Amino acid sequence: MASILQAERISKSYGTKVLFKDLTININEGDKIALIAPNGSGKSSLLKILAGIDSSDSDGIVRVFGGVRCAYLEQEPRFDPDKSIFEEVFSASDKLSSTIAEYESAIISGDHKRIENAIHAMDVADAWKYDTKIKQILSSLNISDLTKKCRELSGGQRKRIALAGMMIHEAGFIIMDEPTNHLDLEIIEYLEEYLRRTQATILMVTHDRYFLDRVCNQILELDNGSLFSYKGNYSYFLEKREERLENQNSETEKARNLLRGELEWMRRMPQARATKAKYRIDAFYELKDRASKQHTEKAMKIEVHTSRLGKKIINCKNVSHYYGDICTVDGFTYNFARGEKVGIVGPNGCGKSTFLNILTGATEAVSGVIDRGETLVFGYYKQDGLSFDPEDTVIDAVRKIAETVTLSDGNSINVTQFLSRFLFPYSTHNTKIARLSGGERRRLYLVTVLMKNPNFLILDEPTNDLDILSLNVLEEYLSGFSGSLLIVSHDRYFLDKLSDHLFVFTGNGTIKDFPGNYSDYRDFVKEQERDNEPAKSSAKQEKRRDGEINSSQTIAKKRLTYKDQKELEALEADIERLENEKSSLENELSSGNLSNEELNLRSVRYMEVAKSLDEKSERWIELSD
Repeated sequence: MASILQAERISKSYGTKVLFKDLTININEGDKIALIAPNGSGKSSLLKILAGIDSSDSDGIVRVFGGVRCAYLEQEPRFDPDKSIFEEVFSASDKLSSTIAEYESAIISGDHKRIENAIHAMDVADAWKYDTKIKQILSSLNISDLTKKCRELSGGQRKRIALAGMMIHEAGFIIMDEPTNHLDLEIIEYLEEYLRRTQATILMVTHDRYFLDRVCNQILELDNGSLFSYKGNYSYFLEKREERLENQNSETEKARNLLRGELEWMRRMPQARATKAKYRIDAFYELKDRASKQHTEKAMKIEVHTSRLGKKIINCKNVSHYYGDICTVDGFTYNFARGEKVGIVGPNGCGKSTFLNILTGATEAVSGVIDRGETLVFGYYKQDGLSFDPEDTVIDAVRKIAETVTLSDGNSINVTQFLSRFLFPYSTHNTKIARLSGGERRRLYLVTVLMKNPNFLILDEPTNDLDILSLNVLEEYLSGFSGSLLIVSHDRYFLDKLSDHLFVFTGNGTIKDFPGNYSDYRDFVKEQERDNEPAKSSAKQEKRRDGEINSSQTIAKKRLTYKDQKELEALEADIERLENEKSSLENELSSGNLSNEELNLRSVRYMEVAKSLDEKSERWIELSD
């Protein structure tokens, strides 16, 4: 494969902290690469340099070959608050996109002359096929109201709009920083399928291990300022990384054994030092450097005391809540038990966060009874995080909560020691929060939640911005957590590993209890969809039979002309044929087995069939009436 990007001597520092130095990177056409590193290692900084958003500190060079167009999806997309969704989606338009943007804008305006001109421009540019593809992307990402202003958007909506802009402009090289953050599970699965099918080259940072494993064919690991490459998916990376560390530590041990002999040689009679061979002295210092490179994994240590929890946890009976006419919780009844771990799933905006606030008492229920145990100590990790003062230092933030923390063995330590267990060494304690990375701020927020020794943990999107190593440690701690645990997460791996059962939010305040983890639930839903297919087909056939009976009655009653009767019979045959073709196309489009080109062709044909079906159905109704 041809190289599409080469970077040489790439470096980045912030103050005295060196993130990486003199990195060399080569990316080939068709590569789908994930970049993995601990929080604060410089992943986002490296992506920005490669995308041309930022520059290297040194005389580093980034070359992109073949005129490849690059799209960059940042971790927190930023939009002009006064622009509409429509304006943002088409903001980076090429000529074809501009033609479609004018057509869509003309339709919204209702100006007939403008619409006529826009339709002519669409015909000249042959843009109808592309317009169909854009509508399919917007529909798949659940983007409907294009007139809505960006200031009104949630984090999930902003991410979906940024994704739509990226997909529409079909860049040959896509760089993404945490693309799954703030997305609901169905959109994540759609994005996963899109990236698996696309011919574009991909470089991304993600903590979603299922997503990473299913999309990527290469892993780049940024470790202590150096890059290591692994040809394979995430599972292969875990195996080979362990081998690399073992080999590295083995080489270090060999170097230390050699160093002992060399030290003895170097210490012999100082006056003979000048006669020692210079090459051997140089080799000694090189050996000394190699002997010092023992790799030790830096990981969080979560050893927090869990406050005693009585028999009564939270008992809910017929709990309901409304925002105006919108029902967010409808008659919820459940008694929580000690030690149970519940995952919460449902689309964005269905009321999950409201439900959590009701349980903690932050939001009052409209009706029903919530009886909370006297020993209950909540630890609530909210999706939007703690509102840190950016001018506060790391130590300031935790001292506002407590000076000491009780550990799982009953001993107490001061907060400076506790911070070091969460990878905040003493040298970072006076760092202002404004200078921390997104992942470091989330890790600090986790510190402030756990240091209260909760026995009922509520985690609302805890995986956003945390690195994979930190997630592994958090999962291990939560697996052994003796209190009650509620998790809202779009991380399927995280839910599968921890949840005993699920609360599934299905809309209109309905909450269903599903006995299994997320993968079990998705299998259940797919099985239901397969079972429902024959019923849908049977309903369509029944509808057609009813139509045939009604049409024959109408023909007899209205005394249609011979020509009209023949047209009606032909329409019925055409409608049946088109409905069958439409159903077949729907199955193909949802199969996930089509190439990018085949998907485009099927999508265009689907729109043609749907349009023809509507026209013929309207004509059939006219004749029947």
